Amino acid sequence: MKKLSFADLILFENEDYILINKPPHVSTLQDRQDEGKQNILAMAKGYWDDAQVAHRLDRDTSGVMAIAKHPEAYRHLAIQFEKRKVSKIYHAITDGLHDFKDVLVDKGILPQNTAYVIIDNENGKPAQTIFNTLKPFKRHTLIECKPLTGRMHQIRIHLATLKASIVEDTRYGGTHLYLSDLKKKFNLKQDTDEQTLISRFALHAYELGFTLLDGTFQSFVAPYPKDIRALIAQLEKNI
Repeated sequence: MKKLSFADLILFENEDYILINKPPHVSTLQDRQDEGKQNILAMAKGYWDDAQVAHRLDRDTSGVMAIAKHPEAYRHLAIQFEKRKVSKIYHAITDGLHDFKDVLVDKGILPQNTAYVIIDNENGKPAQTIFNTLKPFKRHTLIECKPLTGRMHQIRIHLATLKASIVEDTRYGGTHLYLSDLKKKFNLKQDTDEQTLISRFALHAYELGFTLLDGTFQSFVAPYPKDIRALIAQLEKNI
């Protein structure tokens, strides 16, 4: 993977915040499994000394992230996250056809370790997500996800409870997707292994909205990265 330029990721910047479009396969913080690789916090501090990430995205999740440039900005946004004043919208490509219209999943989430979570309404922390269908394909669906809380792996496991696991999210019931699954007449070259259409679970943090220090509420949208665009193009081509 070629070295990323932090400046190339920036969607918006003022004296208080930097909003970036985080690429997939990059951890938010230094991770043991990614030792020696780039992470968002280190890149941000290389760009701005006092930078502090205001929230996290999973390593394989792409999309909009907010970074505070000074402690006051960090506190201002942290309080909004705590009081659920931040608007978050994710887009996911799921297995199966689903017609969701403001479907609310209200199921508690209990972390088992740092790697995965389970649904546990008795012992887990409360978690709510609203789902809406954006576009159906032949055997998959593009879904808008609005998490009202911010639990670990919330969207992924809540979709799984609806039998709408995210493509490639094998941890929570998602399946691999190959071009041969979409094309009837697909011929793979002899002695080659077919690659999946996307190399990570298909989840993208599409929009983030919060109140800036001057009191104005602003939303920031992160365009789809190349792998999500390519996957959608294939699904549209083979409806």
